[in-house]
Amino acid sequence: MTLLTDRYRRPIDYLRVSITDRCNLRCIYCMPFGGVSKLTHDDILSYEEFLRLVKVAIKMGISKVRLTGGEPLVRRGVTDFCRHLAALPGMKSLSLTTNGVLLEELAQEIYQAGIRRINISLDTLQPERFSRMTCRDEFDRVWRGIQTAEKVGFHPIKINVVVMGGINDDEVVQLAQLTKDRPYHIRFIEFMQFINNDRLIPHHFVSAEDILGRLHSVAPLEQVTSRHSNGPARHFRWPDAQGMIGIISPISHHFCPSCNRIRLTADGKLRNCLFSDRELDIKLPLRQGATDAELAQLLTESIINKPEKHALQSDLFRKCQNRPMVAIGG
Repeated sequence: MTLLTDRYRRPIDYLRVSITDRCNLRCIYCMPFGGVSKLTHDDILSYEEFLRLVKVAIKMGISKVRLTGGEPLVRRGVTDFCRHLAALPGMKSLSLTTNGVLLEELAQEIYQAGIRRINISLDTLQPERFSRMTCRDEFDRVWRGIQTAEKVGFHPIKINVVVMGGINDDEVVQLAQLTKDRPYHIRFIEFMQFINNDRLIPHHFVSAEDILGRLHSVAPLEQVTSRHSNGPARHFRWPDAQGMIGIISPISHHFCPSCNRIRLTADGKLRNCLFSDRELDIKLPLRQGATDAELAQLLTESIINKPEKHALQSDLFRKCQNRPMVAIGG
């Protein structure tokens, strides 16, 4: 195994794998307003194809893998796939991001398959508001799923909150207060621009500093170092709290200098930056009989061409121009 670095000397050891574009929610910041064309069965990589690509990536130096979607738990056979991934030599960290709708039923199976770390999306604690934000009446199932995941033994349980002004920003303090009595990591994420939600910008943007200001007004926060962190969050804790608060600020304080990840989409495209629409097709070579060495070369090419930083400051910037978030993977 070798250490992968891009041309800006950033170590790349993290692969996010979207295993489906299907989702059982319709979150307003993720799903296009007019819906999205679904990939066909043949468009999406098979589990065997995903497994082979991950094996190649691990041999190159990737040691952390996160499964995403869409909603990964809607894909049939996901538990067995997790089990095969977790057993791969060199896999140091296998985690999953979910919206929690199916978590109550599947948490035990996923845990037994080898997943120990889980991120759950939950933007509000109000059932009616949840229905408006996701276009589905599933709050109770998600909340039960979170509680089930805690009982099963997942740790840490990270709850991702996309903060939107005038929609759910009035719940920032209430959501953060979950950390006082529960060992949750509540992670507040700045609302980001996508091809499907241009009309929501800038009216609903709330900066990380605004979020921190609201939390500091309740009680002083101390910044802490999280040994569970693979990524861009800054971590804070209230005195005597069981859990932590994370702040992810891709807009106001980007984390490009420390970015350590690449992405593989459900239809077999390598993306070296979430904020770019440049992709490298690895599915076609894979299905045309490429060797492991040739697949490794494509991964290397994607990593070498990883941009130094995103183009947020550009007047021409449009995040993820060619895909909505649901088609990329969180």
